[in-house]
Amino acid sequence: MYVGMQATMLSIPDLITKKRDGNALSDEDIQFFLQAVVENIQEAQTGAMLMAIFTKGMVATETMALTKAMKLSGEVLSWPEEWAGLVVDKHSTGGVGDKVSLVLAPALAACGLKVPMISGRGLCHTGGTLDKLGSIPGFNVDQPLQKLRSILAEVGCVIVGQTVSLVPADRILYALRDATSTVESVPLITGSIISKKAAESLNSLVLDVKFGGSAICKDLASAKALGESLVTVGNNLGMNTRAVFTHMSNPIGRCIGNSVEVIESLETLKGNGPSDLMELVSTLGGVLLVMTGKVSSLSEGVRLITECVTGGAALAKFQAMMVAQGVSNENAQSLCSAQADYHRILRRAAHQTELRTHTQGVVMEIDGLVLAEVLHQLGAGRTNAGDPINHSVGAELLVSLGDSVNKGRPWLRIHFESPALTPDQTSRLEGALTLGGSGDKPLRGSLIEDMIPPM
Repeated sequence: MYVGMQATMLSIPDLITKKRDGNALSDEDIQFFLQAVVENIQEAQTGAMLMAIFTKGMVATETMALTKAMKLSGEVLSWPEEWAGLVVDKHSTGGVGDKVSLVLAPALAACGLKVPMISGRGLCHTGGTLDKLGSIPGFNVDQPLQKLRSILAEVGCVIVGQTVSLVPADRILYALRDATSTVESVPLITGSIISKKAAESLNSLVLDVKFGGSAICKDLASAKALGESLVTVGNNLGMNTRAVFTHMSNPIGRCIGNSVEVIESLETLKGNGPSDLMELVSTLGGVLLVMTGKVSSLSEGVRLITECVTGGAALAKFQAMMVAQGVSNENAQSLCSAQADYHRILRRAAHQTELRTHTQGVVMEIDGLVLAEVLHQLGAGRTNAGDPINHSVGAELLVSLGDSVNKGRPWLRIHFESPALTPDQTSRLEGALTLGGSGDKPLRGSLIEDMIPPM
C-alpha cells in the first residue's frame, strides 16, 4: 500500500541504487516503484531508474514482475463470454511505411475475430497507427470503454488510443523512455508492449518483431532476444503469444507518411496492394487464424486473409469501422469507392517535388530510415509526445527493388509544405537510393525471415 510521498522519497533512491549496482529488484520493489510512478514521483527519479534498468538489464523474473505490475496499474478490460477464444491483436515493434494494422484489423474482423487494437502515436522516425487514422476527417481514436465494446460487437474491429485508465504506468514510462535514450531496453520494451496487450484481455497475440537498418533491432539475433522475451512473458500472463521476425530496412509498400499511407491502405483493401505489404498482412493474419483454431494450417490462414482483402470483405469492415468511430457516412463511402478522389477528403500537401536518378542501374536498396528522418524534419513526425504533426507530409516511391532505371528517371516524390527541402535534406534523400549494375539483383526476397510458430 502506498504510504505517501515522504516514504517514497526515502525509498525510491534506495531502489535506484539497488538496480544501478546490478542487483535484482524483488516483486515488491517493482510494485512499489510503479505505484510511486503513477503517484507522480520526481521525473528525474523515474528517468534514473529507467537508465539503471537500461544499463544493468533485468533477469526474467524481474521482467515478468515489471510487466504484470504495469498491467495491474490500471483497468483490465473484460469481454462477453461468447467472445471466448476470439479476441486477438497484433503488435509491430515499429518500422517505416508500416500500415499493416489498417489492413489486418478489418481482415481479421471479416474472418469472425474480435480485434480491440489499442495503438500508439509515432515517435522519432517510426510512424504511428493513430497518426495515420488522424488524417481522416472525423475519425475519433479516443473512445470510452463502453463505446469501444459496442463498436467491437457491431463491427468486429476498433482502433483506438490508450485510455487514461488503461496501464497508466506505461503511459508515463513510454513518454520518458525516448527522452532518456532508453528505448532499446528489452525489459522496458517487453513491459510496455505486453502490459497493454494483457490489459486488453486478449486470447491470442501475434508480434511482428522487425530487424534491420530502419528498426529498433539492427540484426536478427537482437530481434530474437526481444521476441523470445515478449513471447515468454505474454504466454506467462495467459495470452497465446507468437512472434514473426521480419526485415525492416527498405520501406514497406510505396508510401511513407500519414495520409499517403491511408491512401495506400485503402488501395490495398481494394485489391491493389503492394506484394510486400500483402505478405505481412496475410502471414500475420494467418498465424492468428491458426492460433484461434479458425484454420488448421498457416497456408490455409494466408489464403483466407488474402481472400478477405482482395474480395472486399475487409474493405467493408474498414468502412463500417470509420463510420462507427466518427467519420461521416458520405466520406467513408467515398473513400471506399472504386474510383475514390482521395484528396477531396484527405488533405494534400501544398507542394510536391520529384527526385531523379543520377545514373542508370538496378534498384538495390532504398534506405527507409533516411526517408523517415527527413520526413520527420519536414513535419510528418514528432520529437516529443504531444507535438503536432502535419498529416499531409509524406513520400511516394516511384520505383521498386529490382527495377532497371535509366539516368534521369523520377524515383521519389516528396509531399511537403513549409519549409521546403534544404540542400542537405535533398542530398541525404539522394544517398538513400542504391543502384547496382545491370546483372545485380537485390538480396531481399521475402520479408519473413523466421517465426516462433503457432501451436
